[in-house]
Amino acid sequence: MKLVIGLGNPESKYSGTRHNVGFDVIDRLSESFQIPFTAGKGKYHFAKINWRNTAIVLLKPMTYMNLSGHAVVAAMNFYKIQRQDILVICDDLNLPSGTLRLRAKGSAGGQNGLKHIIECLGNDEFARMRVGIRLEDQPLSSFSSFVLGKFSEDEKKTMEKILPVCADAALDFSVNGIEHAMNHYNKPAA
Repeated sequence: MKLVIGLGNPESKYSGTRHNVGFDVIDRLSESFQIPFTAGKGKYHFAKINWRNTAIVLLKPMTYMNLSGHAVVAAMNFYKIQRQDILVICDDLNLPSGTLRLRAKGSAGGQNGLKHIIECLGNDEFARMRVGIRLEDQPLSSFSSFVLGKFSEDEKKTMEKILPVCADAALDFSVNGIEHAMNHYNKPAA
């Protein structure tokens, strides 16, 4: 069994924001499999799907981004999932909009949801998919207002192209592992 976690903030006012791109990816997966999310045995919502004989739990922490680790640990304990079987999907301000980067492990890189998961797990040895949200000419005087801001119409078009790729990459990770997914989906930014 694999656990694919999309990071975001749970309130509806955060829907459509750059910070909720992790939710957007797993929402796309849930919709494509026509499996709705339901409340879990912790502060999370989940949907269970099967893809190529692999059970996959899609997880949306219902904590705020900065406390995502609590929901991740609760789900890992409930489903008896090991660290090597999780993939965390989050936004990344350091990557250009419309790109993705898969890694087997690594630092939080300034992403507070990842930071809290690392704190709760005790190390950074879990797979993650970072989805780029940086705009080329965007001055970033306030990181929080930018990441919590809604996508512009142009950004929405870019996201509509990358979200299906991210969903496919999450399925690839689930069936073939992080190395295969990295080799297939990590491409240099254009």
